[in-house]
Amino acid sequence: MRTLIEGGTIVNEGRTFDGFIIVNDGYIMEVIEGRNTRPQGTFDEIIDATGCYVLPGIIDTHVHFREPGMTDRADIDTESAAAAAGGVTSYFDMPNTNPPTTTIEALAAKMSSASQKSHVNYSFFVGATNGNAGMFHELDASLVPGIKLFMGSSTGNMLVDRREALDAVFGECAALGLPVVTHCEDTNTINRNMAEAKARYGDDPNVSHHPEIRSVEACYQSSRLAVQLAREHGTRLHVAHLTTERELELFDDVQCTKHNLKGTMYNVPLPQITAEATVSHLYFSDRDYARLGTRIKCNPAVKTERDREALRQALADGRITTIATDHAPHLLTHKEGGCARAASGMPMVQFSLVTMLELADQGVLTLPRLVELMCHNPARVFDIHNRGFLRPCFKADITIVRPGRAWTVTPECILSKCGWSPMEGHTYLWQVQRTLCNGHTVYHLGRVDRSYIGEPVQFSRHAV
Repeated sequence: MRTLIEGGTIVNEGRTFDGFIIVNDGYIMEVIEGRNTRPQGTFDEIIDATGCYVLPGIIDTHVHFREPGMTDRADIDTESAAAAAGGVTSYFDMPNTNPPTTTIEALAAKMSSASQKSHVNYSFFVGATNGNAGMFHELDASLVPGIKLFMGSSTGNMLVDRREALDAVFGECAALGLPVVTHCEDTNTINRNMAEAKARYGDDPNVSHHPEIRSVEACYQSSRLAVQLAREHGTRLHVAHLTTERELELFDDVQCTKHNLKGTMYNVPLPQITAEATVSHLYFSDRDYARLGTRIKCNPAVKTERDREALRQALADGRITTIATDHAPHLLTHKEGGCARAASGMPMVQFSLVTMLELADQGVLTLPRLVELMCHNPARVFDIHNRGFLRPCFKADITIVRPGRAWTVTPECILSKCGWSPMEGHTYLWQVQRTLCNGHTVYHLGRVDRSYIGEPVQFSRHAV
């Protein structure tokens, strides 16, 4: 299948230019700059991207697709379709399912399921426990993005809170060259804050108190410990979903990617310790609890406007390295109640790219920087093989977006199985036109090709 993409504005590796992309058998063959150099030859398909921007496919390295064990609210089929509709061509799913992905067998079962159901490319984190670091050497490191470590309460029994267990996880991962991705919230601090909130406000405090319970101090103390352990062991660390201005201080003295921001120096290695921000924490603040209530209840909590502004600034100065969603669907019945009763998590994978494009329109970040944070850097942080860039011989994961097309999120357009979104009623001025996964159009103008199955993401590491 030989495809030509023409007429669009290409955004790639710090540059924005008019040009053409030739795709053949799932790979990018050529990226040609200029309007007046239309390639000659025969094409099976010509995609007219006039008026659109052509981006590398979005890589969401933090999702919860709930399979197995919680498929009443989400599954690989529905959520990968939602991902395709949002311009996401690859995702990394988290291990806190039922059973949790903490064994070789559980990982194999997820991979098998995705090979039959996932409409975009897929990979799965293996979860750390207080006693499983000894099995990490059995993993095929070319198929696993890393180890997910919950250094705070989580869905399921996956809290790792013993120092000897933490040392074992960081030490094993350093020896094997596997990244550690951490959920950082101090459980003792959270439990103490919850007890105080219940004493003051009743057994189920209003959701507006969620950021007081899942507090700045709870996040900072845990993130500081993770950074300390990574330095002690020489482990590659990626701290998930930063939410506070104070946590960003931990990255002020880390060699950040500031030297990349004025050029295309993507051959310069990233620092050992990096950080992720989620679309939700970049978009919402504590003022939105009054309007959206528990629909934006997540862990760590959405915090103050000052924290949000600090996170946005960190997108530009290099302290934040990737943007993900922490897509975590629940049924609306699960979201009833307050801080104690309502489930934490929200579905965002379908609307992550258009939300960040809206922030780009507002001047929060540039379009090339958005592509760096959502495409290039996820590939670099996790050593993804041949994805994340529009380069010859790379997989043809391509997202085409159109500006100036107003549309409003309604329940009818939501593809996540849970059937709702915190973005319902919101009008966007950007629209995902087409998503190509391995050169195949998996999404186009409202339709997902559910007959298409993506590929397992591969990583440029030696199998161990």
